[in-house]
Formats: sequence, C-alpha cells, structure tokens
Amino acid sequence: MAMKARAAENTTQRETLSFETDQGASRSVWIAGALLVAIVAWMGSGLIFPSDTSEPITRRGEPQPVSVAVRQSTAETVTQLFQAEGQAQPDRDSALRAETSGTIDEVYVVKGQMVERGAVVARFDRTEANAELARAREDLAQAQRELENAQTLFQRGVATTDRLVLARVALAAAESRLTNAREEVVDAGITAPFTGRIEALDLDPGEFISAGTEVGRIVDNRPLTVTIQVPQQSLTRIHDGQTATVRFITGEVRKGKVIFVGTAAAAETRTFLAEVRVQNLDGAIPAGISAEVEIPTGETVAHFLSPSVVSLNTEGELGVKTVSADNIVQFHRIAIARSQLDGIWVTGLPETTDIITVGQGFVRDGETVRPSAEEAGQ
Repeated sequence: MAMKARAAENTTQRETLSFETDQGASRSVWIAGALLVAIVAWMGSGLIFPSDTSEPITRRGEPQPVSVAVRQSTAETVTQLFQAEGQAQPDRDSALRAETSGTIDEVYVVKGQMVERGAVVARFDRTEANAELARAREDLAQAQRELENAQTLFQRGVATTDRLVLARVALAAAESRLTNAREEVVDAGITAPFTGRIEALDLDPGEFISAGTEVGRIVDNRPLTVTIQVPQQSLTRIHDGQTATVRFITGEVRKGKVIFVGTAAAAETRTFLAEVRVQNLDGAIPAGISAEVEIPTGETVAHFLSPSVVSLNTEGELGVKTVSADNIVQFHRIAIARSQLDGIWVTGLPETTDIITVGQGFVRDGETVRPSAEEAGQ
C-alpha cells in the first residue's frame, strides 16, 4: 500500500512540472513569433517600398580616338647613291721569274724597295755566258768557211747542190746561236717588268736558279683598283665613267671612276663585278685593304625620316602611317632611296604630309585618331 501511495505521489509531481500549463513558456513563444514577423516585414519592405537613394547604373560610352603625335614632312630633292663594300687591289701584281738558268752573282735590291721599269734586280754569273758567246762565234766562223768551200766546189762541178744547201743551213743556225749568246751576256740578270715595289724576294748570291723559277714579287699600287659586287637589281644604275667616292678603312677618302662593269654574274652570288680606279700617286694607301664605295646614280624626290616611324602592314609591306586632313590614319607603302647614319630617305609619300611619329604601333589604316604636333626634341 505504501508503494502505491508513493507512485501516486510521483505522478502528481510530474503533472505539476508540465510546461503546457507554464505561463512563462507561453510568453517566450509569443515573443519569438513577434520577432520573426518583424524580421520578415523588414526584409520585404525593400521590395514593397523601394529606396529613393539607390545609385544609378553607369553605362559604357563610345571609345575615344587614340592620341598620336605627328610631324609635318615635305619632300626634298636628294641624290641617290649606290653603296657597296669592296677591296683595294694593286694596279699590277706580278711574279719575278728567271728567264735563264745560272748562278746568281749579285743581288741589287732588297724587299720593300721601289724600283723602276727595267731595273736589274739580280745578275747571273757571266762566266758561262761569255764562254757560250765565244763558242758561238767559233761555230759561226766555221760555218762561214764551210759555206765558202761548198760554193767553190759547186762552181768547179765537184760538189752537189745538197751540200751547198746544207752549208747554208749550218751558217744560219750558227748565226742564231751567236745572237742568243749575245743576248744572254747582255741580259744575264732578272729585271723589273714595271715600276713598283718589291714585295717579296728570295735570292742569294751564289745560288743556282733554273729558268722559269719564281724568285720574288713586284706590286704597283699607283693607282689602286677597288673591286665591288653589284646586285642584279642595281646593274642598270652602274656604268663606265661614273664618279665614285671611296672611303678606305684607314680613314683616307679619295675620288675614283668606274672603269669596268661585268656582263656575266657570278654563279654563287648572282652579282656582277665592277672596278673603280683610284689615284694613289704617293702610294700612301696600301693594296688589299677594305673600302666603302658610293656611286651617285641620279636624283629623286624623297622624305627624310627616322627608321623608328617605319612599320609593316598586315601583308608584311614596308610603309609609313600618316594622318589625313579629317584625322584618318593612312598607310603608305615606301621604298628606301638612300640611307645614312642619322636616317633614311624614302619615296612613296605625298609631297607634304603629317607623319605619325608616336603611337603608330597602336593604330590601324582607316582608324580615326586625335593628332597633336610632335614636341621639339622627340
């Protein structure tokens, strides 16, 4: 019974702690509901009553023309030049050779010495030549006696015609040997074929030299001949008699004249050989050095530009961009008429035009731009 009483008491206590009849819990539910309604009302107020302080939407305007700098250029008359690199060659360059065999008796010149035409460079020992001359004289005398005997016997009817003919042939041969012996005595030496400088000499007294042996080299660099190569496309611009300016690598500048233009192209380079003669009376300019040749080939009207303003179009053509009177970009194909250290002369532009000098890489043909005059010093 006691246990039943305690169970009944516990049941009564659980019913007393139930929240369904608690007034505080009911109040919390109402507060939470009110807050939820307030939040929803606040969030929806922006849709029902839009704010008048909303920022306006910014729309993108039309692109503005690109700013470029231009410089007005007027064409001028300029001399066209053909330029080429060349090499200075001596006017004459020849080997010194011994015409006869013999022993060198004396050497009269040294390497580097200037000699005149016909000067004796070295002389052979004349002992053998004199002996050969003496033998030739004796042979001639004997041939003359034999001819006289043959003629006497022929007149008496003892000798035949053939013997007389053979005697005459022997006399002619003896006369020829005597002539050669005399020349060897007189010309028993090596002589300079022309006036020039001994560039090489390999001779010593007492040395035996065979006929035809090269013993030295003589060079004449007064005047000089500068050889250049002319491309196919420039061949019609170069001809004999044109004046030329030649700048040697030593710093010397001389005037010259075109004396030869080839008519057959080199198989390897397809260029034509041309020669420019330059006076060098003092011999100060050595042969074999490099030289730059400039040949005036006519006049043309061209603009002087800096290479920096030149560009390529979509077809890869070389040209310059200009601005027309209505601020439209125009691309003009050009040709280089002349180049120099500080710029180039080009053809293909109007006589007077505004050339884009700054910003040409950012604009295209046909585009509208906003040009302004180039500042001084640019």
